[in-house]
Amino acid sequence: MNTRSASLTALALSLTAASLFAGDITGKVTLKGTPPPETPIKFDQNCGAFHTGPGSTRRYVVAGDGGLANVFVYISKGAEGKKFETPTTPVILDQKGCMYQPYIVGAMVNQTIQIKNSDPILHNVHALPKDSAQEFNFAQPLQGQTDERKFTSPQVLVKVKCDVHDWMLAYVGVVDNPYFAVTDESGKFTIKNVPPGNYTVTAYHLKAHALKPGETKDIKVEGAPVTADFTVEVPK
Repeated sequence: MNTRSASLTALALSLTAASLFAGDITGKVTLKGTPPPETPIKFDQNCGAFHTGPGSTRRYVVAGDGGLANVFVYISKGAEGKKFETPTTPVILDQKGCMYQPYIVGAMVNQTIQIKNSDPILHNVHALPKDSAQEFNFAQPLQGQTDERKFTSPQVLVKVKCDVHDWMLAYVGVVDNPYFAVTDESGKFTIKNVPPGNYTVTAYHLKAHALKPGETKDIKVEGAPVTADFTVEVPK
């Protein structure tokens, strides 16, 4: 066996071993305290036609048992120095009923984000990352129009707004590894197929952590599912 073949074989064995001992990180984020009431949205005539009743902001979406939705959960430490392939599946950010769907979404650095307009009216897509060189701002006047963009550096979270309808907001968590998730309506999340190792997992909520980096938990992955639950407090 030549040197190149031996190296490829060793790499394949290493990757196989890593996949065998990979594990999922699952958990739930619970809100402690009473959040402020949501702000009603006053739709204009065009957008009001898509709704049978009034809308509201989505700052705190809380289940009956306190499960907190729209929390961006990601590995913030332990994956440094490792190379990860950029996912080929694009992230979808849609504009439907004059609301961004989803409200919170995750993407890896350089992953394609497909931004769609499902409404038969004009929208405008304006991303405001800290790095102004990555800012973009364009109109989508056509129903079904899709444009693609990428972010080239990590940031949790990047604000995206519509300059035509000021209530339309979405946020993108951009990270340099593929291990992230967004909590569902019950506050639960799953980060799949994490390689064995020691990690710090961070749970970040847009409003509760506006002035701090989020809640963190140190975990160890070694083949079996790992549980990482978080409690987020409403800021005083």
